[in-house]
Amino acid sequence: MGKLWRQLRWRIVAAQMVVVVVGVALVLLMAYVILSLFAPANVFADLSTFRRSIFTAVSVAAFGAIIAGLMTSFWLAREILRPLRQITASSQRLAQGHYTERVPIPASDELAQMAENFNQMAAALEQVEQQRVALIGNVSHELRTPLAGLNGYLEGLMDGVFPGNEETFALMDHEVRRLRRLVDDLQALSRVEAGQIALQLADFDLMPLVERVLRQLGPSAESQDLEMQTDFAAQSLAVHADSDRVAQVLLNLVGNAIRYTPEGGRIVVGVKGEGGTAVVSVTDTGMGIPPEALPYIFERFYRVDASRARRSGGSGIGLTISRHLVWAMGGELTAVSPGPDQGSTFRFTLPLAARPK
Repeated sequence: MGKLWRQLRWRIVAAQMVVVVVGVALVLLMAYVILSLFAPANVFADLSTFRRSIFTAVSVAAFGAIIAGLMTSFWLAREILRPLRQITASSQRLAQGHYTERVPIPASDELAQMAENFNQMAAALEQVEQQRVALIGNVSHELRTPLAGLNGYLEGLMDGVFPGNEETFALMDHEVRRLRRLVDDLQALSRVEAGQIALQLADFDLMPLVERVLRQLGPSAESQDLEMQTDFAAQSLAVHADSDRVAQVLLNLVGNAIRYTPEGGRIVVGVKGEGGTAVVSVTDTGMGIPPEALPYIFERFYRVDASRARRSGGSGIGLTISRHLVWAMGGELTAVSPGPDQGSTFRFTLPLAARPK
C-alpha cells in the first residue's frame, strides 16, 4: 500500500511540474523572441548589458517558479493524500468489524463530501450490526422459554414428578407448537425482508375482505366482552393488492387490538378512500403506546409490554412482517397513540384500483 501512495504522490507532483515547466518554457521563449527582435544577428554574443540583465532576471524568475511549483506540488499532494490515507485506513478497520470508525472532515469541499459519505456509511453499518446482535439475542431469548419448558417436562417425566398421561403430553405439545410458530415467523420475516414474498396483485373490493376478517375474529372479541364497530365511508372500495396478504395484515392488527384491549373495551375498524389510496384503520381503547416506544413499534421482537406479550404467545415480529407486506404492495403502515392506557390506532394504505378508461 505504501508503494501505491508513493506512486500517486509522484504522479501528482509530476503533473504539477509539467504545468510549471511548460509555463517557464513559454516565458523563456517569449524573452528569446523579444530579444531577437532587438538584436536579430548573433543575439546572445552581442547583447547589451540591459538586455543581458533582462534575460538573466527572466531565467532567475523561471528557476524560482520551478522551485515554488515543486514545493506547492508536494504540499498539494500531501493535502490530497492525507485524508485519502485516513479513509483507506478506516475502511480497512471497518472491514475488520470496527463499526465505530469515523474519519475527520477535511477543509476541501470535495474531500469533505467524500469523508461525510464514508461516515454515513460507517454509521449505517454500525446500526445494522447493532440490529444483528439484538436479533441474535432476541431469538435466543425467545427460543429459551419453550425449550426450558420442554426440558422441565422431560426431567419431570424421567424423575417421576409428572405422570406420563395425556395432560402432560398436551403441555409438551403446546411448547413444541410455540417453537414451530417462532420458527415459521422467523422464516416469514426473513423472506419478506429479502423481498422473496410472491405477491398476487389484482383488483378486488376491499369491503368484503374486511367484513370476513371481522367475522373470523368476532368470537375472540366476544369472549373478552369487547365491542367491535365498523366505520366504512363507502359500500365498496376497489384496491390493487394481494387479497391474502391484506387479510394477513388485518388479522394481525385486529388480533393485536383484541389481545391488548381490556374487557369492556372497544375496537373500531375504519375504511375510506383518501388521496388516491385506500386507508384502513384499527383503533382500540387498550393499553396504548408510550411516546418513546412509537419509533420502535415495528422493529423485530420489540414489545411495549414484554411480559404480557409472552403470556399471550406473541413472537413480537408480527408488526414487522405486516409493515414489509404493506410496503411490498405499495402502501404504508403507521401507528399513533395518545399515550399509555389511552388506546392506539394503526393505519395502513393500499393503492386504489385503476379506473377503466
